[in-house]
This record gives sequence, C-alpha cells and structure tokens, in this order.
Amino acid sequence: MAEARVRVRGVTIHRPIIYGNTATVLTAAERETCPFPDHTHRWTLAVRSAASAPDSDIVGGADDLSYFIKRVTFKLHDTYSNPTRNFDKPPFELSETGWGEFEIQIRVHFVAESGEKPITLYHHLKLHPWSLTFPAPGTEPEIPSPENAAKFGPVHSWQYDEIVFTDPFQSFLTLLTAHPPTPLPRTSKNPTPFHTSYPASLEETRKPGVPEFTSAMERDEGERLEEAKEKIIKEQEKWKGILLEREKELDRLQKLLAAKD
Repeated sequence: MAEARVRVRGVTIHRPIIYGNTATVLTAAERETCPFPDHTHRWTLAVRSAASAPDSDIVGGADDLSYFIKRVTFKLHDTYSNPTRNFDKPPFELSETGWGEFEIQIRVHFVAESGEKPITLYHHLKLHPWSLTFPAPGTEPEIPSPENAAKFGPVHSWQYDEIVFTDPFQSFLTLLTAHPPTPLPRTSKNPTPFHTSYPASLEETRKPGVPEFTSAMERDEGERLEEAKEKIIKEQEKWKGILLEREKELDRLQKLLAAKD
C-alpha cells in the first residue's frame, strides 16, 4: 500500500478531453411551453472524452471519464437558479435554455487516488452562428433572428485539451494505463469543429453532420501550443534583457550619485 502512494518520478501521462457546448434555436412550440418567454435557445454544456463513438449524434464522449474524474462543477451566470451545478457521475453535462452568451467556469475534480488538485477551465457559451467578422469597438455584434439562425442548424463550440499528470502516484498511473483513451481517427467524413485560430474550419461548420475531432487536429493544436510557448519564451528573454539594461543604468546612476557625495 505504501508503494502505491509513491510518485513515479520522470513520468508524464495525459488524457485528451473536450469541453464546450452545442446550441439549437427553440422551435415555436418549444417557446410556447418554455417557462421563460425571453429564452431563444436550448444548449448543452459538457466535459467529454475527445474521441467520438461511431455514428454518434454528439461531439466526443466515446470514453467514460469517471475512472479519473470525480466531479465536474459548472458555474453559470448568476441569473440562473442554482448557478453552481455539480455532477458526480457521467455524463458530465447539463442542458438549459437561455437567450444570451456568457463565460462559464468549469472546475474538474479528480479521483482521490490521483492526489491531484482540481483544475479550472473557462468556456464562452456560444449560441449564435460563427462568423469571422467582429463588431467595431463600442458596437454590439449582429445577432440573426431565430428564424435565420435556425437555418444554420446546431451551433457547436468545443475546445480540445489535454490534462497532463506529471510524476503521478503509482496507483493512479496503474489506473490510467488500465484505461487507454480511444484514439482519434486520422480523418473523418464529419465536419471539423471550428476554431478561431484556424479560420479555414469555418467552412467545415457549414457541412451537415456532427463535428468530430481527429488526430490531425490534435497535432495542429500541439503545434499551436508549441508556437505560443516559443513566443512567450522570446518575450520573456526580451524583457529579461531590458530589465538587465535598466539595472545596469540604475547601478551607473547610483555610482555617479555616490561619487558626488
């Protein structure tokens, strides 16, 4: 038992997940029965495995994540009753209706065997069709009427991520290796999920079918992360150089003042 609580140094293991939402415009019949007359959309928010099950009608979700995720907490806008929602078993998702977009905090708690602290993710709830044009400063974005928005079909907004565990406990490492994630397909007949860093994917969102993540997207996301990391390192080096120059100048001025005294 003591060996199980020993961390395996030098080992890194990750699990791919996606988080985000799918939204649809309420039909006229749904709006009539909805207790909130100003609500225009129904949306589902979720944390899922990255791979999709064959012929699935949802994005991702091929794997049960409960072997390493104990709880997912969604913090909604304060205008919702009981805005903090906890889910202690899969599926880690909730469905609601609403009329506006807002930022949602997602807190992921891991099983006790992990010895890991919870992580926090953020997702901007997306209800309206994607566009590459942005409103001018000080103006509101153009929102299509429900009738026009319905023509576009469901709106999908999903982010791929990898939860990385460094130097895991032996018992947790054994647990993870016993549940390998379903690999992402190399290609897919389904559309590619839209990502603002990949504008070409906007056209994909207009194809019929449920979006599906692929290994090519996983690779591209890794390359984007590496590129961002390199930019941060270069920026840090630049400011480090500026700081050293300022320190030298300060030292020179202090010496001049001391000489005058």
